[in-house]
Amino acid sequence: MLLAIDAGNTNIVFALVERGTVRARWRIATDPRRTADEYAVWLRQLLDLEGFKSADVTAVIIGTVVPRATHNLQVLANKYFGTAALVAGQGDAGWPMALDVEEPQSVGADRALNALAAHAKHDGVLVVVDFGTATTFDLVGADGAYRGGIIAPGINLSIDALVNAAAKLPRIAIEAPADDSVIGRTTESQMLIGIYWGYVAMIEGLVERLKRQVGAPVTVIGTGGLATLFDKRTSVFDAVEPDLTIQGLSLLYDQVSGKA
Repeated sequence: MLLAIDAGNTNIVFALVERGTVRARWRIATDPRRTADEYAVWLRQLLDLEGFKSADVTAVIIGTVVPRATHNLQVLANKYFGTAALVAGQGDAGWPMALDVEEPQSVGADRALNALAAHAKHDGVLVVVDFGTATTFDLVGADGAYRGGIIAPGINLSIDALVNAAAKLPRIAIEAPADDSVIGRTTESQMLIGIYWGYVAMIEGLVERLKRQVGAPVTVIGTGGLATLFDKRTSVFDAVEPDLTIQGLSLLYDQVSGKA
């Protein structure tokens, strides 16, 4: 089976993929100082809890936006799984589609992987909205090329900024409000309205602007952990694909290894 590793700024997701299907996934906070040995102790226990063994992992592919974490993940693959990890966008695992932007080398691996997976699953021009540390909006051409997009502060960053800058505001959990009212009666409800509905308005507004600029039919795909939360109260998404980045890693591995 393939161990697909998505190393983001906030969390690293490890997913066990068999013939394109995610069999198990685990998440750990991103810490570039974490060693391969620490990853192995944690991961081996989780594999065992899910009924898998280290020997079940026959290949590893890494997609990362945290360069300092890459080396230890590569050591993990070599030392504990006996395989050289592919790194998405590098060497033999170079991008199979065009990155049609002014600075292609600066495109995050997660965004390119999302574009790759989205194009494989959907036809036509696409917009991928990914809820991560940042919220990104990526335009994918009908030919699969990455055409650029938008980077906005992630919702948890927005909450952190608000709470850290205002001494009397409490930290709140992000969730869908109980109803559609935008008049809060408590401090917490006013904060939730501002964050949640403000984010919905941003998503809908930016997607509408993208559609107008493209001037052609567009399919909008939501991904990332919070996509399903916002999908409850907006019709902006045509599809929600929570595992799009992992699917992109699996697809890239299959193409590199000749299985696609």
